[in-house]
Amino acid sequence: MSRFLSQEAARLAPYTPGEQPTDAQYLKLNTNESPFPPSPRVIKAVSRAELLKLNLYSDPTCSSLCQAVARRYGLQPENVLAANGSDEVLAFAFRAFCGQGKGVAYADITYGFYAAQTALFGLDATIIPLREDFTLCVEDYMDFPGTIVLANPNAPTGMTVPREDIQRLLEANPDRVVIVDEAYVDFGGESCVPMIFRYDNLLVVQTMSKSRSLAGGRVGFAMGSPELIAALNRVKYSFNPYNVNRLSLVAGTAALEDETYFQTCCASICQSRTWAAGELKRLGFTVLPSRANFLFVRSPKISGEDLYRSLKENGILVRWFDSPRIRDFVRITVGDLEQMHTLIDQVEQLLDTL
Repeated sequence: MSRFLSQEAARLAPYTPGEQPTDAQYLKLNTNESPFPPSPRVIKAVSRAELLKLNLYSDPTCSSLCQAVARRYGLQPENVLAANGSDEVLAFAFRAFCGQGKGVAYADITYGFYAAQTALFGLDATIIPLREDFTLCVEDYMDFPGTIVLANPNAPTGMTVPREDIQRLLEANPDRVVIVDEAYVDFGGESCVPMIFRYDNLLVVQTMSKSRSLAGGRVGFAMGSPELIAALNRVKYSFNPYNVNRLSLVAGTAALEDETYFQTCCASICQSRTWAAGELKRLGFTVLPSRANFLFVRSPKISGEDLYRSLKENGILVRWFDSPRIRDFVRITVGDLEQMHTLIDQVEQLLDTL
């Protein structure tokens, strides 16, 4: 560790991304990317003409992308903020709505970036355990006075919170912000976007990394009341006004305009998820009820760590978390049906050797 590192930086708890091998020897089912390429409209939009404009800064207002999001979700542009992935949206939100005397609450088993950002900004965090069956009960959050962050569907479990429960949370205390992280909502979750006009304390965060095949483009966005979006912009313009690059603005706008491709890809992934979940149950796995593009599973025959390592040795990457309560599980990204057949064949062969 550098002797120049500040005490504050030394206390950070950085997020650990999933493995990103640079060669093609692995079937990569560990980071919840789409198995499909971006929409043909995206590929066409990222043209030579756009590449030649890279000498110029991108639009700091992200106007074209914000307008496209607004059209897609029935909002106004002032209800939308675009960002360099949903992680940046979350960072802006943590900085805007949390601080001295205003802590944040989230589940004990959820997206690991929440804890990383809590440490980065020096926030007081209240960690609220999921129930024994990994469900999130909003009653456990009712009395918390600060900002609440819910991943819905949750990661890594894939399980959802009913929208009416989130509505009760919003109504219980209109003076606190509820951030609903909908990174995986397009695979069967129930979005809270329709509630934005009724609740000015609701911020919905989404990404194009999963359902719109733009993980490498780093495009995310927030939707909420104009006042919440203005607060996020206050942080953005204090940090990085040109936060979304030119090519990602073009790609994100084009992706939103190809609804048919989006729906087709999501339907295919949901079909693969149903098939893979059934096959894993046939092999004796516990499979949590996922509404995301991944499955969270546990076998009574092999530990999560051993399953992860054995699959990696045989060319398949899945995600294992060395964390309390979930060490026996692995998270498996849902790919196309051919990839899922490869996974199941390998898992079956592995179990037969035990």
